[in-house]
Amino acid sequence: MPNARAAWPTIRRGYARAAAIVLAGALLAACGSSSSDSSADSAADGGKVTLTIDLFGTFGYKEAGLYDEYHRLHPNITVKESNTENEADYWKALQTRLAGGGGLADVQGIEVGRIAAVTQQQSDKFEDLGPLGASSLKSQFAPAKWAAATTADGRTLGLGTDVGPEAMCYRSDLLKQAGLPTDREELSKAWSTWDGYLSLGRQYAAKAPARSHWTDSVASLYAVINGQYKERYYDASGKLIYDTNPAVKSAWDTAVRAAHDGLSAKLSEWSPAWNQAFAGGAFATLACPAWMLGYIKGQAGDAGKGKWDVATLPGGAGNWGGSYLALPKGGKHTKEAYALIQWLTAKEQQAALFTKQGSFPSNLGAIAAVQDVTDPYFSGAPIGKIFGDAAEKSPVQVLGVHDNDVNTQITNALGEVEQKGTAPDTAWGHAEKGVRNAIG
Repeated sequence: MPNARAAWPTIRRGYARAAAIVLAGALLAACGSSSSDSSADSAADGGKVTLTIDLFGTFGYKEAGLYDEYHRLHPNITVKESNTENEADYWKALQTRLAGGGGLADVQGIEVGRIAAVTQQQSDKFEDLGPLGASSLKSQFAPAKWAAATTADGRTLGLGTDVGPEAMCYRSDLLKQAGLPTDREELSKAWSTWDGYLSLGRQYAAKAPARSHWTDSVASLYAVINGQYKERYYDASGKLIYDTNPAVKSAWDTAVRAAHDGLSAKLSEWSPAWNQAFAGGAFATLACPAWMLGYIKGQAGDAGKGKWDVATLPGGAGNWGGSYLALPKGGKHTKEAYALIQWLTAKEQQAALFTKQGSFPSNLGAIAAVQDVTDPYFSGAPIGKIFGDAAEKSPVQVLGVHDNDVNTQITNALGEVEQKGTAPDTAWGHAEKGVRNAIG
């Protein structure tokens, strides 16, 4: 799982723009106990403290050297990260630990699609960060990002990490071999709509290098298209509407067309085969939220530098993903854990993380600071402007308590269409049954 523009003449204007971003996707460990003052004493008197942080996907803290920097600033603190690649597996394990009261880390990552479940159903299991110092931070974050982690009675249960404004990543070398344009501006115009994107895909398929496809999977295509709508699975009243929402149907239909046109490499996201495909050229384009940049670098390696580029997303802006850092109750090092997450989500660290890993900030000061960032790995693409523009235009999405559960069932059903040739209507019926089983 993570830029203001040069057009912003002042930080204040950057803040206003960032406020419009919000949690697009909104917009990818824990512990805590604010009542135990003694929990911080070991750090205060120079004692050694090990903080555990449990995450999913690629937050990028380790890769960007932020843990090493924190240890340099706080020699008595050692940070140990554990990581689960698949968020669904991570969330399931976290629920087991929350229910049993053991095995929790000092800091737990929470994906944006789960934050409503935390604030509405599990608020008793996480620390209120306000009394620890978070009350003074509200003005530093995009308003919707902050609001999503706030309970109805005003408790703050997480600090925002990134948001997921979307673009299109592509392999310029593969497009060139197929006789297609490689200039990011030209491509942005050619695939300004999803029909245009699929049309280019059919052209690519006709002349593609051996064993290369237009996109990785129809599940990832669906996720990005679905991130372009304000209401997806729930409406503003909290009613489940996925089965009647035309936006969901539109995203589904486009993904099905891509499958039927043979444009997909049929790779399951986060699988070993998918990971290996980044370096092997199995797909030419990848609809990518900002946080995917770091993932691409990690999987494609040094050999991919200069082969990848970034262009504007078809169909306008959208958001996919974004996360929070939270402290479960009952931890031994609550104050130290809060100090860590405050530092990790501060302006300087969020700006550094975007520059090095591509995780787009939710901190307003960081958003303004990264407006002119380019990325040499992605052929010098002006990622600050591309993702900044996308973040500004992305809808503020309505989040429900079972957003990720619904999404998992729909993408599983699309996998049936893609992998097995299941009829779309039949697969959709399986999705509906899966949703009923998952959420009751």
